Amino acid sequence: MNKVRNDTRGPGRDRLTIRSGTPEENGARPAGTISRRSFLHTGLAAGAGTVAVGVLPSRAEGRRGGLTKGDEAILRFLSAAEILETDAWQQYNELCGIQDSEVPGGTGNALYTAALSVLDSDMAQYVHDNTEDEFTHFTFINAYLMAHGGKPVSLDKYRTLPSSKATGAQQIGRLTNLMKLSVDTTWWTRYRSRNKNPDFGDTFPQAVPGLVMGQFPAIPRTDADLAPLDHLQAIANTAGFHCAMIEQGGTSLYPSLAQRVTDTEVLRVLLSIGPTEAMHFQTWQDKAGNAPPLTDPTNGLVFPDLNSPPFGGEDFQTNLIMPEPTIFLDRKFPVCSIVRPTGTEGAAMGAVKFLTETGLFVGQSAEFFAVLTELAREADAARNEGDQGGDGEGRGGKGRD
Repeated sequence: MNKVRNDTRGPGRDRLTIRSGTPEENGARPAGTISRRSFLHTGLAAGAGTVAVGVLPSRAEGRRGGLTKGDEAILRFLSAAEILETDAWQQYNELCGIQDSEVPGGTGNALYTAALSVLDSDMAQYVHDNTEDEFTHFTFINAYLMAHGGKPVSLDKYRTLPSSKATGAQQIGRLTNLMKLSVDTTWWTRYRSRNKNPDFGDTFPQAVPGLVMGQFPAIPRTDADLAPLDHLQAIANTAGFHCAMIEQGGTSLYPSLAQRVTDTEVLRVLLSIGPTEAMHFQTWQDKAGNAPPLTDPTNGLVFPDLNSPPFGGEDFQTNLIMPEPTIFLDRKFPVCSIVRPTGTEGAAMGAVKFLTETGLFVGQSAEFFAVLTELAREADAARNEGDQGGDGEGRGGKGRD
């Protein structure tokens, strides 16, 4: 099976227009639009977590009334999740992505970039584009919230974690910690299983067991991490698996929470953003499969040959990027190629718990965790008006056989 390659994106993503009406033409900028370059220059360097009030009209065309409490809670949690995701991607882009007017900040690190390019020669472009996408997600959701009388999310007060001291990184406060990660790699085996689904309570082995047995850097912490070469490559390999781990989480989160949305336009927002997370995940799982087998000489972390036992074979060859068909809703149905999991019960809190356990927030304050937990609790409490109080897991239910 041949790998699917993502072509480098060309021009045409210069501006984010977030108003109703016709696209911006050349010339004067219509009222109600934001130049993404302007926004990123002024907001990104400070770790932008908010957007300016008034960027959208107070009520979008065709909408009547404001958001339901549940829909607002779901959008607020997703905004927070996208802000956190953006913070992590920004750190990657500063060191190994393309630093330009679309995603400014940082100056790059040539040795780390070279190590990432072992996974794919286009890694710098992928990192850049993924970072740009995540910025547009939270800026749009926050603007949409304000347009309908909702409260946007800002996590700026929690930008207290240190930056990498390696050449290329900005020295600004961070929300996430990429220097002490325990990367969960069960997504690798989950998407290759033909008879298991986490929505049924099934569990999956780690592709790289060592990554969950300690805390490891996914970016160089200082220039001392740039040698020896196998150590630097281990850091790049860790990044490859971590990028896929983050994006598979977003791939599941949007359809999980969409089942609790009431308003059809809010549903449209989730169904339009969610698939881009799946596009990201497909890209990153392909790149992770190219991580060279090695042992980090500084800490003993082992990256195995994933084309050899206990993996390998048709279902585990490393160039597979399509989900294998598996059980869905009820075991009596034929298998189906799906995103997994998509069970809605406790989806937001599950995402917070998962990310916390991976070390992404190591060093954050108790207040940060309290705020994030409350946002997740409120999102999980949302109910679609047609929901009769079921667990949202489908007729099969969790663990049904």
